[in-house]
Amino acid sequence: MDRIYNGMPAGQLGTEGWRRPWSGGNGGSCVEALRLGDGRVALRQSTDPDGPALIYTHHEIERFIAGVKSGDADFLLV
Repeated sequence: MDRIYNGMPAGQLGTEGWRRPWSGGNGGSCVEALRLGDGRVALRQSTDPDGPALIYTHHEIERFIAGVKSGDADFLLV
């Protein structure tokens, strides 16, 4: 892979290693995550595996998960 960038086709990141940490009983529509070799994380929509991948730094994912755990995202459920 020459260049990994935000919004690139997720299919270009390969098919191996994608996981569904947030899978649920929603008919198969899940967010899938892939840890990249440099520590960044790619996210894609499981129903569109060749669609755009969102690429986040390790720090961004770390802060996101910490915020969710502390309740910072609870407003999304109201």
